[in-house]
Amino acid sequence: MIASWNVTNKCNLLCEHCYREAGRESEHELTTREGFSLLDEIAKAGFKLMVFSGGEPFMREDILELTRHAACLGLRPVYGSNGTLLTPDMARRVKKAGGASVAISLHMMDGRRMDEFCGVPNTFEKSLQAMRNCAEAGLPFQVNTTVFDRNIGDVEQICELAKEMGAKSHHILFLVPTGRGQNIEDETLREVQYERLIRRLLRKRQEMGFDIKPTCAPHFMRIAEQLHVDVGKYSRGCLAGISYCSIIPNGDVWPCPYLPLRIGNVRETPFSELWAGSPVFQKMRLMEYSGQCGGCEYRESCGGCRARAHFYYNDYMAHEPWCSYRRGSATNE
Repeated sequence: MIASWNVTNKCNLLCEHCYREAGRESEHELTTREGFSLLDEIAKAGFKLMVFSGGEPFMREDILELTRHAACLGLRPVYGSNGTLLTPDMARRVKKAGGASVAISLHMMDGRRMDEFCGVPNTFEKSLQAMRNCAEAGLPFQVNTTVFDRNIGDVEQICELAKEMGAKSHHILFLVPTGRGQNIEDETLREVQYERLIRRLLRKRQEMGFDIKPTCAPHFMRIAEQLHVDVGKYSRGCLAGISYCSIIPNGDVWPCPYLPLRIGNVRETPFSELWAGSPVFQKMRLMEYSGQCGGCEYRESCGGCRARAHFYYNDYMAHEPWCSYRRGSATNE
């Protein structure tokens, strides 16, 4: 099970797609002591993978203290980062503190375009340098790319670059229009593009012998079965509320970082109780979806994107809006 904690809203970039609208530190972020208590509760609830995200997690001064505490609890600390603060020294310190892996963002192959997209000069080069620094420190890393119309042609090249740089995997996140991402909603992939890109990526996975994973694109499980592609450890598309949830900087618990449904706040109710007793989580675990998702034979392995359903229909149990599959059909593009 995976818990993702946005440890701060503070960030040194201003990326156009940012789901948290990160930049300035938000009010009432959890303190170090509250963070320790949250990590205790996450371990108590049976979670194993602890994602420290943001904002930019390495802008939080106590991030290594939190890392050490998580590791001592038997959690596996990993990070979602833009990479720009991962100096050689920081990479070594993260590994020494018990950090297991870092996800470093790289969205485009052209440095100028990526710098413009992220709002800060030299972002592209600093992301590449972070990969080198992690490799030198022996700190495993993966590459994360958010995909939309503007960079869809770059994705396979980024896959190749990620492997060349020594990444253990490449996760391609399909844009969900939340936060600043709502401003570029018109660039999100629709049905045909969505399906075709997942098929391209799964074939690329086979061709390269490299862990390439579509994310926020749960149809990849159905398409992998249709293409007879082995996806290894991955067993389900959308994990929200089932084996995954998110804690935002002020302690509110959401089903996932892209699905702004407030389950409760860890300052008011212990996380383990929220995880076990939330009616929203219980409903998601029953998988009683409406529309085409409800009658789909891939309901349990795919599940559709609950955040995308919420955004477009204001109903987190509605059908996935950008799925081209109809029961019993086979798409062979």
